[in-house]
Amino acid sequence: MPTSSSPHILIIDDDSSVLVSLALLLKQSGYIAHTFDDPEQALEFLSTHKVDLVLQDMNFSLQTSGEEGLALLAEIKKSYPQLPVLLMTAWGSISLAVRGVKLGAADFFTKPWVNVQLVQLVNATLKFASVDIGTNTDVGTARQALDGQYDFSEIVGEHPELLKVLATVARVAKTNASVLILGESGTGKELIFDALHRNSPRADKEAVKVNMGAITSSLFESEMFGHVRGAFTDAKADRKGHFASAHQSSLFLDEIGELSRSDQVKLLRVLQTQSYQAVGASKTEQVNVRVISATNRELAELVANGEFREDLFYRLNLITIRLPPLRERRSDIALLAKRFIVSLSADYGMQAVQLAPSAIAWLSDGDWPGNIRQLRQTLERTLLLAGKSVLEQQDFILSETQNPKDLQASTSLAGLTLDEVEKHMIERAMSQYQGNITRVAKSLGLSRFALYRRLEKHQIQVAEQGVDQLEPNAAQDKS
Repeated sequence: MPTSSSPHILIIDDDSSVLVSLALLLKQSGYIAHTFDDPEQALEFLSTHKVDLVLQDMNFSLQTSGEEGLALLAEIKKSYPQLPVLLMTAWGSISLAVRGVKLGAADFFTKPWVNVQLVQLVNATLKFASVDIGTNTDVGTARQALDGQYDFSEIVGEHPELLKVLATVARVAKTNASVLILGESGTGKELIFDALHRNSPRADKEAVKVNMGAITSSLFESEMFGHVRGAFTDAKADRKGHFASAHQSSLFLDEIGELSRSDQVKLLRVLQTQSYQAVGASKTEQVNVRVISATNRELAELVANGEFREDLFYRLNLITIRLPPLRERRSDIALLAKRFIVSLSADYGMQAVQLAPSAIAWLSDGDWPGNIRQLRQTLERTLLLAGKSVLEQQDFILSETQNPKDLQASTSLAGLTLDEVEKHMIERAMSQYQGNITRVAKSLGLSRFALYRRLEKHQIQVAEQGVDQLEPNAAQDKS
């Protein structure tokens, strides 16, 4: 039951039955609920009372456009920027709720809701959504405060939006809560996973990372749960699956939005029971794994479209972390560029290279639809093609017009033969795309058959996943 110290939750909805149901649920869960069916009255209450969380509907008129809900959200966030807001919506209006999250809402839930899941969301939002980076107003000092307590060494930046992400990572890292990392391609979702694992009690165990978009449905169970010898024609020995490898550690399911409906059922079963059965085995194994997933797609919209299971969605996103695109944290571009140019110079065995002010300004003005990954690739390309100790704006402009096949002509590759450059670039692409032959070939401007010939030429080993799972017919591809 609520006490004098219980959190106060403000509920705004023009449906009286919703107000009564939510108020009763929250009271039973130990919260103090305040209900309003009129946004203006709710705002007046906010101005005179302390509130810890707001639950608000998206529609307050017959048009059901949701614009009035977004306007209310904007007004709340303008006056009370640190106050977390949860939006209520129907599955048919998921895209509207996603807009709300991008405008500052902590998260959203759908009507009708599941009581247990909603209470979990409220608990998590109250615990993690409000960001405390200390009393420091200087972002550099705030970043130092975070770095003093947590290992965020691989994550570069001081933008307030990034600091909010890091503060949330700091709070959830030590828990076993499932985390869903959302963000555009190239925003650094894998780095956030690394930070979560590195700062968790499971850090002494090696984390396991799986690209779900690279596993075919026919091999899903074998890859995830393993198989025993003789389970199928090519099963010549027992094989450990990813869940077994991640026992007592963290499992990163990247590109979770690419998982087929049938495989979603198999994954859900393991998450529900914390157990699995290897292909061909008769014994069920228990597993202790913290699952952290990531996608550049809106899973909630996939649920609304029937492409992703609602029950699996709720299993995966107890905590949701949204990474801002690089264009929304432009002040970090210079920091990222300087870090990258140092590491790239070292990788290629080159003397220290610097960025001129004109280059920094040009980079900072870019839109970067490919985000941090595109920024790094642009720096790498210009570094190799320019062959200078100080890169100017013009060097970046010129590098965009040159063909990657001209890399061997760059004086910055002094001491390397053409074959060595080719091998190095292929190995980097194989690492970047996790052995996905199609993606590697596309990034290098080659057909798959041409890439296979170069892999053989340079004796570059291809993991079984890179060949058998991804490109079973690649050897016959003569295109």
